[in-house]
Amino acid sequence: MIRRAVLAAALLVAPIAGQAASPETPLERRVGQLEARLQHAEDTLAIQRVMTDYARFIDAEDYDSYAALFAPDGIWQNGTSVHRGPAEIKAMLVGLFGTPPPGFVNGESFHLVSNMEVNVDGDHATARSRYLFVMRGDGGAPVPMLAGRYEDEFVRIGGTWKIQHRTDFSVMPTPAEWLKTITARNAAKAKP
Repeated sequence: MIRRAVLAAALLVAPIAGQAASPETPLERRVGQLEARLQHAEDTLAIQRVMTDYARFIDAEDYDSYAALFAPDGIWQNGTSVHRGPAEIKAMLVGLFGTPPPGFVNGESFHLVSNMEVNVDGDHATARSRYLFVMRGDGGAPVPMLAGRYEDEFVRIGGTWKIQHRTDFSVMPTPAEWLKTITARNAAKAKP
């Protein structure tokens, strides 16, 4: 009697188990593919936004927002200059450019970021881009001052993409040449 009850229960459960293991339908498969493609596109756009915000915040001398683009253990690197974490990255900017006055509006320079290539892999991504730094020249004409490339690693933290490691490769002028330029610029700004 018990044996019959177990057999009857097994026969009743068999169709349910078979349904659970059935392969997904073509429509379900297509919806899954579309969802994955949409997520990839959203991730790519979000990372590109971080890359453009990086330029926007440095131009506005909004060092808090700039530093917040980095992961808690994020790294900014140019040659042998390496800065870790948002606080150290912000301190680097203040050391280079000083603290902006209240209501600062930058009418002297801006960054252009282009040729963005983003490769997303789950909660991690890599990216490459080019940049051009332009400053006001004689008579107010824009003058290209610095060109280079960024190579980045990103990480998604709590649903937000952050820079894990940004390497800044100055191409023209070289890092040593640029240091001379920025030092002279800061000295000129410091004069009354």
